[in-house]
Amino acid sequence: MGKRLKNSVGIWAFGPGSTRFLPDGYRSGLRNERMFEKVKRVVDGLEDWVDGFEFHYPNEINENNVDKIKNALGDKDIYAIPLGFHNMKEFINGSFVNPDDNLRSKAIYLAKRAVDLAASENSHLIIWPGGEGYNYPFEVNYSEIWNRFIEGIGEVVEYAGQKGVAVFLEHKNSEPARRVLMRDIGMTLFTINKIEKMGIDVTNLKINLDWQHLLMNNEPLAEYAALLGSEGLLGHLHANDGWDKFDDDFITGTNNFIQSLAIARELQRMDYGQNGERVGFDIFPLTVNPIEAVKRSIIHWEFIYDLAARIDDKELVKAQQNKDAIGAYEVVYEALGLDKSYIDKLYDERKKLS
Repeated sequence: MGKRLKNSVGIWAFGPGSTRFLPDGYRSGLRNERMFEKVKRVVDGLEDWVDGFEFHYPNEINENNVDKIKNALGDKDIYAIPLGFHNMKEFINGSFVNPDDNLRSKAIYLAKRAVDLAASENSHLIIWPGGEGYNYPFEVNYSEIWNRFIEGIGEVVEYAGQKGVAVFLEHKNSEPARRVLMRDIGMTLFTINKIEKMGIDVTNLKINLDWQHLLMNNEPLAEYAALLGSEGLLGHLHANDGWDKFDDDFITGTNNFIQSLAIARELQRMDYGQNGERVGFDIFPLTVNPIEAVKRSIIHWEFIYDLAARIDDKELVKAQQNKDAIGAYEVVYEALGLDKSYIDKLYDERKKLS
């Protein structure tokens, strides 16, 4: 077994499991559960499988309930605080891009309050701008909406820098806005570049790679992790899985095993975690037990990570330098148990069939 990475889990995994087809959720009895009660239940259920948690501000965590949450957490920490504006009715037309200047100002004010809370808890801020976009062609003036978005994010990033809080940008192509502005890695890097051009220090502005968000875009996990790591931009990870078309947020390692193995190898190459980075688990169990689903995600990931550590990287690099796909997979599958003795045994069994 290799070096362990610390982890965190999004508390939203443990709610009623609502869908647009079943708004009350598959676990409707949890709808009125208070946050500190949920935290206590989850901490007891996950035991030492988890190191910390992530809470959306202001709907999951805020100044009024943070002390009760911390008491329920015990020795677990509040690792990250994502903005939760996508769950607020007043931001139906977006937060940073809202055409109503008063609502836009409120969003920026709340984001700064989230920064203050993150600073007090030694946590990180995640900005997943799922409501910052549009639904129809001709709905918006593209230049104007992008300017409002960049300037709003930039103001929050600048404030976070003053408070010593790292900010992680997380992209997604759709939902709740059908065309999210920051919809892929390219537009995320564009956002960082534009903020830097405003004269704002982007030293602590990095990217949170949500695996299913990449898979939805047909974006390769390992390649983008490697590139962001080489630029010092890989700040956080949200591990999950799915069918590639929708934000399924399935149990990690269920659908895209090879991609999960590949990103694990790249993380080991860059020594991800050396500066305190973690693997976060962002899953949304609907028809399965959430606590068991999160446990299974963590166990799957740890197993995949150990498998990746068995790969002979010297031989893999040699194959990759020659763009030798067959040779690369010989190295990878040998780490999974497909070695020469297995091949010889398999061939002997095949001969007996003839």
